[in-house]
Amino acid sequence: MRETLIFIPARSGSKRIKNKNIKIFCGEPIINYSIINLLNSKLFNKIHVSTDSERIKNIVEKKKIKVDFLRPKNLALDTTPTIDVIKYVYSEFKKLNLIFDEIWTV
Repeated sequence: MRETLIFIPARSGSKRIKNKNIKIFCGEPIINYSIINLLNSKLFNKIHVSTDSERIKNIVEKKKIKVDFLRPKNLALDTTPTIDVIKYVYSEFKKLNLIFDEIWTV
């Protein structure tokens, strides 16, 4: 069986819409819509929300998605390339002895 990881980049420092990931939309924080759809898809062994925010982490964990580690602030800048975040997530999971055959992002 292939081990699949999907990660949702959800940094706290959005400039256009402040706190967009946790804004309430139709009764739910916006990030929850991605989580609900990913859970329902049953396509991934692991869903990881890559965030630098304890607040986002707490909201996500209410949906039973464990945030295994927070993203460092230097990888949560406007200018941070997504590939750098992917490499960081991969290396952190490797330290936890979790290796994935596929890594996806939304």
